[in-house]
Amino acid sequence: MKIIGYDCFSGISGDMNLGAMIDLGVDKTYLIDELNKLNLPGWELLVQKDQRHGITGTKVTVKQTRHEHAHRHLSDIQKIINDSTLDNKTKELSGKIFMKIAQAEAKVHGISIDHIHFHEVGAVDSIIDVVGAAICFNALKVEAVHVSTVELGGGFVRCDHGKLPVPAPATAELIKGIPVKKGGVDFEATTPTGAAILATLGTNFDSDLAIKIEKTAYGVGQKEHPDVPNLLRVFFGETIANQESGHDALQIECNIDDMNPEFFDYISDRLFKAGVSDVFFSNIIMKKGRPGILLNVICETELADTVKNIIFSESTSLGIRTFPFRKDTLVRNFETIQTIYGELTVKRSYYNGKEVSCKPEYEECKRIAAEKQVPVKEVYNTIMALLLKSK
Repeated sequence: MKIIGYDCFSGISGDMNLGAMIDLGVDKTYLIDELNKLNLPGWELLVQKDQRHGITGTKVTVKQTRHEHAHRHLSDIQKIINDSTLDNKTKELSGKIFMKIAQAEAKVHGISIDHIHFHEVGAVDSIIDVVGAAICFNALKVEAVHVSTVELGGGFVRCDHGKLPVPAPATAELIKGIPVKKGGVDFEATTPTGAAILATLGTNFDSDLAIKIEKTAYGVGQKEHPDVPNLLRVFFGETIANQESGHDALQIECNIDDMNPEFFDYISDRLFKAGVSDVFFSNIIMKKGRPGILLNVICETELADTVKNIIFSESTSLGIRTFPFRKDTLVRNFETIQTIYGELTVKRSYYNGKEVSCKPEYEECKRIAAEKQVPVKEVYNTIMALLLKSK
């Protein structure tokens, strides 16, 4: 499985990420051409080789060519992205990164997402950083992103709200669940944009993940430090073939017998949006012959508090049981194929290096069915027939 590894020993920012991606092999002309599809005036991408402590990498600077005072809402940025001629995968990934930032800002300021004003992150250079990250990720066609311990930095940072301690409040929200360290350098090493990229793309934060490295690249930052080079190091490679595809996870469950059953759908939706792997319900008979529902949630260990908060606040449950267990999964590879409906993503699953299943992504089949006004089963069966024929 192809994988990118982020080694953020000196943090990460949006421009450092773009530099690392170009250093890794993304063609800068391709990146600029794709970014121009935003139809967003007032910027220029400066790309050059540079060094920090004798290590050569690529430095990217998004230069604003016109002065702006725009404090954009999330809806303004979504409109820029959705009205562009970028492909759907890039639009979707860019939107996810900005949604992460909006959720963090809303939590910090105690207001709804719709009322958030993007200040620094809503500027042209930050939009280029975020959409550029999505373009580069899709261009590299990797299936996973590993993130090592992230340096946050130290001191204070000056922003639109004044002087704030590092990490900035939005960054502190965004890096929840990600291993971090602080104080390695005396400046803001990880920006909200950088944190949002990691939080959205990251699929593995385990320090002992085994990777066979094919290429190493460096994104050069804007800072200088006497002891620590201001660089973002990334690795491109693949997971080792005989590596076990398992890890520790949690099963969280509770019994419910006194709640309006219409609420279960809402609770399930909230849990999935929080990032859990699965939610399922079982009919049970409780004490005194009372019928009830057993709510089960499968999630990663770092989501335990979030899951408990949702269950206790949204359901009538008075108690929760938590069981640690080992979760073994197939290695999955996503690829884009050409069909009679246009480009579509299929998922291939492997066990011990052998493909054991291949099927189209249901959400894409559903989208095509709605666009073409045909039954979703017809779309799904047509794609499956094409996959079987190609074997």
